[in-house]
Amino acid sequence: MGNSSSLMLRDEEIDEIAKETEFNRNQIVRLYSRFLSLDKKGQGFLSRDDFLNVPELAVNPLGDRIVDAFFTLAGENEQQLNFRQFVRILAHFQPINRSKKNALNGRKEKLKFAFQMYDLNKNGYITREEFKVILNSMVGANITAEQVRRGILDFFLGFSLKSVHVW
Repeated sequence: MGNSSSLMLRDEEIDEIAKETEFNRNQIVRLYSRFLSLDKKGQGFLSRDDFLNVPELAVNPLGDRIVDAFFTLAGENEQQLNFRQFVRILAHFQPINRSKKNALNGRKEKLKFAFQMYDLNKNGYITREEFKVILNSMVGANITAEQVRRGILDFFLGFSLKSVHVW
């Protein structure tokens, strides 16, 4: 009761969300329950702080990037996520759906999401420096600068990108 959102989803909403995201009814109800538990202030939306208070994201070296990707996918300059946006974004994490061309869990949408994790300045490109920042945040002091440099070079050469220059 401390959460003002004891509101239940209407059957029509659940059906619409299921059609759009391919989550089943039970999954949507569970996601709604999780959404309500994250919405500590009962505002009907989640903020970046709500996400960063999730222990698993708080300790994840990519936690900030994951949260940024959520809000980037929600829309330009979006500062809040409502339940429908929350569920649409989570749909990206389902297994790939090969039968629907524009499915939220299609290969193209998953690649866009992953790309946004590395495109730190949101300019549509992933630079060596951006990749280095992400790699360092994931492995920290556990590897040498040379290992980082080599990993970055291997990554970019693995994609046969001609614009990569060895520094």
